[in-house]
Amino acid sequence: MTGLASLILYASLSSRAEVETNRRGVFGVTKSRGTIAKLSVLFSIDAFGGGFVVQSVLSLWFETKFDMSLGAVGTIFFVAQLITAASFLIAGRLANEIGLLNTMVFTHVPSNLLLVGVGLAPTYMSAIGFLFARQTISQMDVPTRQSYMTAIIPTEERNAATSITNVSRNIAAAVPPSLSGYFLEATLLAEPFVFAGLFKIAYDALIYASFRRVKPPEEKEAP
Repeated sequence: MTGLASLILYASLSSRAEVETNRRGVFGVTKSRGTIAKLSVLFSIDAFGGGFVVQSVLSLWFETKFDMSLGAVGTIFFVAQLITAASFLIAGRLANEIGLLNTMVFTHVPSNLLLVGVGLAPTYMSAIGFLFARQTISQMDVPTRQSYMTAIIPTEERNAATSITNVSRNIAAAVPPSLSGYFLEATLLAEPFVFAGLFKIAYDALIYASFRRVKPPEEKEAP
């Protein structure tokens, strides 16, 4: 039903909602080729790290390490998603204060340290505490990342940039869940979280080093 409702809403949009697209170059990319290539590589590193702790892996981990029922794990995920949803509302305000890139990085690093904490937690209560703490900031980089990318890419190449970076993210995220499965089967229960944290913190450091001087137009104009 929600899919059908979305289809109806999208079908009702005017053609004025479309932006001009670039029909030249590879996949419609010319001026921002280097920027999109960098972002694709960096987003792939982040997605590769995130692939170690997808929800199915996290569910299996709770069941394996703490013998928790699927019902209990489902309740944990429900609360975690509510916390995540609330964090989206804060991300925009924080970005207005410190900038999009700073919001991406300065919330992502501590969230990944908390992610490692989940894997190293000795009890299920401490693991849940680390998880809930992480969810307060872990997804703040999502809306700010999308906003930052579209702000620094020319309007006519934004569709191509979004498509290319999403494909690279999805490909990079495909492999790690199987590696996490091997770790859990070998009772290496902390390794998926440690590897996830290391890759994602590496992404934070690299994107900040690469783009800290690249300001979106609205941040350049700010007093």
